[in-house]
Amino acid sequence: MSTSESLRSGAAAQQAFRDVMAAVASPVAVVTALDGSRPHGTTVSAFASLSLTPPMVLVSLDERSYLLAVVRRSGRFGLNVLGAHQADLASVFARSGPDKFDGIDWSPSGKLPRLPDAAAWIVAEVDDCVDAGDHTVLLAHVTAVEPGEGSLRPLTYHRRTFGTHTPLAQ
Repeated sequence: MSTSESLRSGAAAQQAFRDVMAAVASPVAVVTALDGSRPHGTTVSAFASLSLTPPMVLVSLDERSYLLAVVRRSGRFGLNVLGAHQADLASVFARSGPDKFDGIDWSPSGKLPRLPDAAAWIVAEVDDCVDAGDHTVLLAHVTAVEPGEGSLRPLTYHRRTFGTHTPLAQ
């Protein structure tokens, strides 16, 4: 049995893969969209810059996600790149359910829900959706960007916990 075959079957192999991926530090963001006037969002650690010319990002969403259905209908999303001070916010949007925005401050920006004090804000229009296992990868053109205020340290996800990047001493 090849490695790829063994990873496709068996709970132990899948857990081994999860454990290995937990060793990879990832940035954390909240993807947002509007369904009419109702905001929706979810925490992701699978997003990245895809292209500079033209500016593009990729985001991976669970195929069962209601947010994915909203993004497919609207064709656009906001990407709130979180700062280290926003671990609690990441936890709120990581849970399941339709009421994640209850009690959460937000404002419309580019006709999308924007969270305050994020390290960066990106507005993107979906160019393509690629089915990838139990997720869908959104390939999207960036239409607007804004850095956060000040020098915010990024929120990261590593070893199944939120934290931040600490630069090496020079």
